[in-house]
Amino acid sequence: MSDKPSISREEVANLARLARIDMSESELDHLSSELDVILSAVARVSEVAGDDIPPTSHPLPLLNVFREDVVKASLTAEEALSGAPAKEDGRFKVPQILGEEA
Repeated sequence: MSDKPSISREEVANLARLARIDMSESELDHLSSELDVILSAVARVSEVAGDDIPPTSHPLPLLNVFREDVVKASLTAEEALSGAPAKEDGRFKVPQILGEEA
């Protein structure tokens, strides 16, 4: 890591302002040094990544395994609601949380 940080405390303060995040002076100092470490690590990776190395999201090749979408027997609405603590109009009844009209 170089002696001069790659992101200044003022830049961190500006980013915090843009993101509307209140940060104390000590938080700004701490975060600027942490971001410097992160930026240094990204720079090191960029140094090794050459044009002949394709970008990847995982170091090993992955293959998604899909199954056929087959309709199977499932619970009826009555069976699904049979253990519900409260139900109304064929649906689970839950407490109102947003203060909206029912």
